[in-house]
Amino acid sequence: MSNLNPIMEIHHLVKTFGDNEVLKDVDFTANEGEVICIIGSSGSGKSTLLRCINMLETPTSGEILHRGKIVSDSTDDLNSYRSKVGMVFQSFNLFNNMTVLENCMIGVTAVLKKDRKHAREISLHYLKKVGMAAYINAKPSQISGGQKQRVAIARALAMEPEMMLFDEPTSALDPEMVGEVLSVMKNLVSEGMTMIIVTHEMAFARDVSTRVVFMDKGVIAEDGPPRQIFLNPQNPRTKEFLSRFLN
Repeated sequence: MSNLNPIMEIHHLVKTFGDNEVLKDVDFTANEGEVICIIGSSGSGKSTLLRCINMLETPTSGEILHRGKIVSDSTDDLNSYRSKVGMVFQSFNLFNNMTVLENCMIGVTAVLKKDRKHAREISLHYLKKVGMAAYINAKPSQISGGQKQRVAIARALAMEPEMMLFDEPTSALDPEMVGEVLSVMKNLVSEGMTMIIVTHEMAFARDVSTRVVFMDKGVIAEDGPPRQIFLNPQNPRTKEFLSRFLN
């Protein structure tokens, strides 16, 4: 991991919805090879931060830089930027009228403008990687939640992004399916993928991340190595939040 290689820098990010200021002057950098878990109570701004990073929400003010270049919301720039920053949602967002394979191929053909043969090869490669090669002809309605999420991860990987964003990827799953998705994510970590993960899975955050960011009421209250955050949090709010988990 090199601290000298920031993929993503965020300066003075503010996001308001009406009178509600959800993000308040957030500064944040993600370096190549880092696995950053963002934790915090519901409503602390975690998912909004992720959606701003991917420009699914337009920041009210502040700037986001990708490899030193400001991310603008002009359409061409945005498609190219989003292809480099994969996103996995809690609700899978698969197309129900397409097969598992077609769900993975669509971004490769539509956004990256690759031919179908290439799209098929690369999609099969990543579906195999997440253990879903046997289900390529199934429709989303025919597979479990954990399998849908693995397909969603394969779909994001098929774009060959520089970095992956995960927005609570296990929160819509039954407990017995959480493990299969986390194990796919652990494999990505072991391969050096840069990842920002909003999660409620504290053991996962503690064991897998290189950095843990604790958000509270729209600000980054604490940011440090998992060991420090979990064993010796500096901020009283972090302590209070983690006390339920640590006991």
